[in-house]
Amino acid sequence: MSRGLIVVDVQNDFCEGGSVPVAGGARIAAAIAELVERSGGRDYEYVVATRDHHIDPGSHFSENPDYKDSFPVHCVAGNEGGEFHPHFAPAVAGGRIDAVFFKGAHSASKSGFEGADEQGTPLTDWLRSRGVEDVDVVGIATDHCVRATALDAVKAGFRARVLLDYSVGVAPDTTASTLDDFRQAGVAVSGETPVPR
Repeated sequence: MSRGLIVVDVQNDFCEGGSVPVAGGARIAAAIAELVERSGGRDYEYVVATRDHHIDPGSHFSENPDYKDSFPVHCVAGNEGGEFHPHFAPAVAGGRIDAVFFKGAHSASKSGFEGADEQGTPLTDWLRSRGVEDVDVVGIATDHCVRATALDAVKAGFRARVLLDYSVGVAPDTTASTLDDFRQAGVAVSGETPVPR
């Protein structure tokens, strides 16, 4: 049995200064980098990351976004906003991340389990082929893509836990409802409540 860590969307556009910034994103990027450095190969057999990688996601981009299903233009493939945040990028460049899964080229695709690596392997298949049964999920944002990834992990048959000390939410009300969703779905939760700081 193996345990994996899924790092969700620690990208420039989701941190301060980005097109869809989440307060505390840069801080979380640094904390996750430290977690990966400290725990990779010891607490986790595998560490993977997801990236929003939009080419033409249709109505997901909007000039009048509702911030639920539609958002301002963000994480466009090839643009700086879609790159990993500088606090986290060294972990990727340094080989601490075993694979990166790209999602949302032509759709919203909030969940990392809708993504595939550069060879086209879906996240579920990649994890199962390596014997992973338990996953910890961290990243940005708790009430959006972390939520979708954790819930899909359970649906795919993995035991999932969200580490709140390494995740940040957009708003207190949606984060609170997300924690209720986790409890109902059987997603374990560890750490402090992730609210904007």
